[in-house]
Amino acid sequence: MIEFWYEFASTYSYPAAMRIERLAADRGVAVAWRPFLLGPLFHEQQGLNDSPFNAFPVKGDYMWRDLERVCADSGLPLRHPSQFPRNSLLAARVAIVGLEDGWTPAFSRAVYQANFVDDQDIGSPEVLAPLIAAVGAGPEHVLAAAQSDPIKARLKDHVRMAKERGLFGAPSFLTADGELFWGNDRLEQALDWAVRHQSREHA
Repeated sequence: MIEFWYEFASTYSYPAAMRIERLAADRGVAVAWRPFLLGPLFHEQQGLNDSPFNAFPVKGDYMWRDLERVCADSGLPLRHPSQFPRNSLLAARVAIVGLEDGWTPAFSRAVYQANFVDDQDIGSPEVLAPLIAAVGAGPEHVLAAAQSDPIKARLKDHVRMAKERGLFGAPSFLTADGELFWGNDRLEQALDWAVRHQSREHA
């Protein structure tokens, strides 16, 4: 099993979210989707109130060009969002709601499509409602649940867990033996590590 920690505003989480289930299935590794928020970690760990890619423009320019190459290599469309980073709080809460019923992966991929391909405001209930409906859930019910205290608390728990696990960015992958891998370009390595760990467990 591998934990997939991702943030909807995170650029490199987009290709990771689109690739992880296929690659994990090929290796027989289960994926636990862990939506969380990077903002609190950036603020606490680095004193940032914005994305590092905005705080350091030269780094941001490189990232967008690199992401173009990464997505092209993976056959993924990409459109530079007109707003970056977008508010991902509501989308993350909705993804938490879906964990019980199993539609979080499909919903999450749809949110990345909306943000990084269709340039839609993923912080808007009007944008999220059809994405919720498309995965077979009821938009009104889900959006109401997303604003409930238990779901808000669970997302805060995810942020706390991410901090306790030593995460500092997204996407991050955590294997069952506690090994941490950071970045879309470490996805295959993380999955291979998880396979080796599973093999040792069953040896």
